[in-house]
Amino acid sequence: MMDERNAWCRPRLLSVLLVALAGCLTLQTAWSEECGVARDFLAMDLGERQTGDAQIVARALELAYPGLAVDLDKGAVTTEAGASFPFVTARRVTGKALLEDATLGDQFVYRYPLAFSLEERKTPFFDPGRVRNEPFFRHLFFDSKGDARKSLVKISYKGKTVTASFVVTRKHCVDAQLKAALSEIASYGAKMDRFFKKTGGGFSWRVIAGTNRLSSHSFGSAVDVNTDLGKYWKWTGAREGQVGDYANEIPKELVGAMERRGFIWGGKWNHFDGMHFEYRPELILFARLKS
Repeated sequence: MMDERNAWCRPRLLSVLLVALAGCLTLQTAWSEECGVARDFLAMDLGERQTGDAQIVARALELAYPGLAVDLDKGAVTTEAGASFPFVTARRVTGKALLEDATLGDQFVYRYPLAFSLEERKTPFFDPGRVRNEPFFRHLFFDSKGDARKSLVKISYKGKTVTASFVVTRKHCVDAQLKAALSEIASYGAKMDRFFKKTGGGFSWRVIAGTNRLSSHSFGSAVDVNTDLGKYWKWTGAREGQVGDYANEIPKELVGAMERRGFIWGGKWNHFDGMHFEYRPELILFARLKS
């Protein structure tokens, strides 16, 4: 009886394993096929001009994340996986309140500046991209550390004198977009290598220091370049809402290459995080649509 049961179990177990493996390969193939050509968010066609902030936000989101659908009449956003959550417009609240409990619409209160300028960041709480609606990103990317880890891949910067690696997600082509950005940066020569020494890395499922809000690093959609050269507002001893000047060392070419591929730069925030880049193509597209 034991032999008969084992004989039945072995092919069944093999069948289950093959199905699981096929599922993984299908998922990886889909990611690979979708991400074959990196997108240029600073040059891509935006289609017909939209009027009204809600319509512009909806267009930016749908262009940024293919498969995402925004129904303004129903006030709902649906992901490619079929999950649905409410589309709540921006509120008139303080900058601190925006940070602590943002709606989806609140994320677009501050227009991310496309120009390489640090003038707007001098305004208290001007933090385009630092304002995040966590449920949106949990739906868009992952709701758990385990799910996030399954999607990770290593992407490298290969300079003249330095090689640095970042672990990021394949979801929404973050890996392909980062690869294209790092390749462009490396093409500028050895002068860029210093920005990839002592990097802060990529994926890390954690909350933002001093808060209970998840960091964008939790989704594998953010990377930190050289921590010494990047600088961070809290390291200056500044108080929230009272951040002063920022002695930036990150060059225009590096920032431009990352923005082209959908990564916004924390150096443009009032609460500056100059080492930090996160994948937020919707903010770059929103800025273009509003211009």
